[in-house]
Amino acid sequence: MINRRKFLLATTLASAASMLNLKRAAGKFSVQKGKGKPMVISTWNHGMPANEAAWKIIEAGGKAIDAVEAGVKVPESDPESNSVGYGGYPDRDGNVTLDACIMDETGNCGSVSFLQHIVHPISVARKVMENTPHVMLSGEGALKFALDQGFKKENLLTDKAKAAWVKWLESGKYKPMINKENHDTIGLLVIDQKGDISGACTTSGLAWKYYGRVGDSPIIGAGMFVDNEVGGAVATGMGEAVLKTLGTFLVVELMRNGATPQEACEEAVKRIAAKQNAKDFQVGYLALDKSGNHGAHCIHKGFSYALHNGVQNKMHDASFHLKDE
Repeated sequence: MINRRKFLLATTLASAASMLNLKRAAGKFSVQKGKGKPMVISTWNHGMPANEAAWKIIEAGGKAIDAVEAGVKVPESDPESNSVGYGGYPDRDGNVTLDACIMDETGNCGSVSFLQHIVHPISVARKVMENTPHVMLSGEGALKFALDQGFKKENLLTDKAKAAWVKWLESGKYKPMINKENHDTIGLLVIDQKGDISGACTTSGLAWKYYGRVGDSPIIGAGMFVDNEVGGAVATGMGEAVLKTLGTFLVVELMRNGATPQEACEEAVKRIAAKQNAKDFQVGYLALDKSGNHGAHCIHKGFSYALHNGVQNKMHDASFHLKDE
């Protein structure tokens, strides 16, 4: 029979061992403390114009939450972007369905999934955050809410996207593509002049997906996560793989336990590659900590991101896990 003192001692030792193992799993890390300079960082080439829109708000002294919304609205309304909002490729039945989420510096967040007919799902997600007691609305309920909030119902299937869908119907075969320019989600993180961090993520999801499919992008902790005490992270690529690991929450928690943004992104990618057949799909993570340090890592070579540091807005290539490519 274990007495109370021995039980408490055993519990304390187990807790200490658990914390030690967590730190060992993350490696030898040291977090940079302090407030980072204003900056904007986002995924893929469509992040360049998104960063510019976000930076205008930050430069004028605006809040990070306003900047992330304004930034991702740029690709959402761009008919040339085939993976975000208007102009996005449809599902296998010809429907353009959208997912988005947004999170501010206080931990408030909003999300929409399987939303149709609305150009700016990110703005609907923000309305969910600010005007309801909920975090996520989906499908017809999300559309009804958007219309009640004054959003306009529109046809999001452009002639270009429809033509691509019709051509795909000739074979009807589906296989995820590892890399393609501007092929995926836009995730965007901002540090404003007060040092506060917010994030946004929005997408039209995988082309030719099953009707009703929802990926990682609208899921807080999967497609995007922010903790203003630590930093934020966004994901891109195969949403199913990110969902299985709650990737962005993992990245932020690794940073909380001492990892740099780069180390945290690398660890999150390694965990996917170790347990899933990653040779046939891409996942990339982008992270930013409270001090303004950033990191980016992906499974396969080819993930790029845009960074606006107040001096220049520039594309960068992320490091990658599978070095034999």
